[in-house]
Amino acid sequence: MSVSLRIIFAGTPIFAANHLEALLLNSKYQVVGVITQPDRPAGRGHKIKLNPVKITAQKYNIPIFQPTSLKEVRIHKILASLQIDIMVVVAYGIILPKEVLCIPKLGCINIHGSLLPRWRGAAPIQRAICAGDTETGITVIQMDSNLDAGNILYQKICPITINDTTASMYNKLSLLGIECMLSTLDNLLNNKTVQLKVQNELSATYASKITKTEARLNWSCSAVELERCIRAFNPWPGSYFMINNQLLKVWKATVVPYSKLQNKIQPGIILDADKNGIKVGTNMDILNLITLQPPNKKIMSAEELLNSRCDWLTIGTVLT
Repeated sequence: MSVSLRIIFAGTPIFAANHLEALLLNSKYQVVGVITQPDRPAGRGHKIKLNPVKITAQKYNIPIFQPTSLKEVRIHKILASLQIDIMVVVAYGIILPKEVLCIPKLGCINIHGSLLPRWRGAAPIQRAICAGDTETGITVIQMDSNLDAGNILYQKICPITINDTTASMYNKLSLLGIECMLSTLDNLLNNKTVQLKVQNELSATYASKITKTEARLNWSCSAVELERCIRAFNPWPGSYFMINNQLLKVWKATVVPYSKLQNKIQPGIILDADKNGIKVGTNMDILNLITLQPPNKKIMSAEELLNSRCDWLTIGTVLT
């Protein structure tokens, strides 16, 4: 193995780009190439938008590969020719076939945003917040052909506070992930013995991909569940409800306990609306909407919204 690890990096979003930049700024590692997903159209104009990893690789003049599939023999030959010691994978979004996993001398490692085996899959941060988990973390695994199921090389815990959103956890776990990644690579570079930990399959849970449809607030859920969803879907896709055929996003809410069990509240009904928030009935307790966003408008407080749309949000109106 070379004195400086020869690394190929695979990733796509900003979370991955932060890790890539940390590698590029560390002289102990030589990033000889970057694999990222193909350019795709985005936004209303469907213009081609470069992903954050590609932008970072271009900034540092690193060779970029954007295959539609890693099953292509051509890609296998390119990777083999680079004589890489290890592949570092962070939120790449495409499964690595066995033919790729066996190319690097030290195999492939994945930096994953959860405490595996909990929350394997595409959306571990969002699912952890939705589930009410009080902690998550970073897990570095030696990759195998199964999804996020490889042996654990390194793991570190990060608490989830009652105010954390996916956006805030994204930042926390990005910093923690870089720390875990560099520590793991240091151990490998210095030939330190790494104690592998086999994942307990009985404890595994799956973090399925987030859809815009599930971000719609279901008032038949409890206020606690809805408040978690609002934090989990911030910044994307944003929790929302419909009123007068208009979509209103909700960016912040609180739970108001309701103990009058003899008078069950109709889910979705507006119980009160003032400068302190818009109080809506749920299956259990009341959800107080504090920060909202009308269509094509800025994010605003409940008070600001009521000043401009008071006819929409009157007491007794049922939201859908």
